[in-house]
Amino acid sequence: MHKPINILVLASGNGTNLQALLDAEAAGKMRSESAADGKIALVVSDRHDAYALQRARLAGIPAIIIDMDGNTGREERRQLLSDRILNLAEEYRIDLIVFAGFLWVLKGKLIETYAGRMINLHPALLPKYGGKGMFGEHVHKAVLAAREKESGCTVHLVDAGTDTGSILLQREVPVQPDDTPDSLAKKIHIEEHIAIVDAVIIMLKRLGGNVR
Repeated sequence: MHKPINILVLASGNGTNLQALLDAEAAGKMRSESAADGKIALVVSDRHDAYALQRARLAGIPAIIIDMDGNTGREERRQLLSDRILNLAEEYRIDLIVFAGFLWVLKGKLIETYAGRMINLHPALLPKYGGKGMFGEHVHKAVLAAREKESGCTVHLVDAGTDTGSILLQREVPVQPDDTPDSLAKKIHIEEHIAIVDAVIIMLKRLGGNVR
C-alpha cells in the first residue's frame, strides 16, 4: 500500500479548479496503478473572501488564510508569503504544491525546496501570453487583440520565473470572431478543470514513492 501523496492547493478566488480536484479525488480518479493516491491535505489562500476556502472546509480539508500586511512593500510581502507557505508545507508534510488561480509569484527557499514538485495552471497557451501582468482577463484581452485563432490553458512546473517552467500539458479552444474576454474565459475554464486533474495525475506518476 503506497503512502498518499499529500497535495497543497493555493487559490486566490472562487476555487473551481480546486473543486475539480476535490471531485476527482472523491471519484477515485487521482491515482494510477504505479503511483500513490493523491490526497488534498491543505488549501491556502491570500484572501479572506476566496470561496476556495469554503470549498475546502465543506470537503473537510484544512483551509488557511495568510494575512498580508499592506503596509510593507510588495517584494517583502512576496518573500513573507513564500516563507509562510513553505512552513505550512513542511508542517503538513506536503509532497506536491498546486497553484490553482493563485495570484502571487513566489520566491526564495520554497522554490528551491519544492523544485519539480510545484505546478501552475495558466489560462493561455504558453509561452504566449505569459509573464508579468498576464493573468485572468488581461490574458484573454491580449489574445483577442492579437486576433489569435486559438487559445487554451497550460499546466507547467513552477520555477523562479513567471510562467517559465517546463510545460506538462496544454488544452486548446478555438477563438471565434464574436468571442469576448468573458466568453473566451468560460470556454477555457472547462478545459482547465480537465487539465489540472490530468496534470496532477502526471505528477503522481513522477513522484511515485518519492514522498516524505
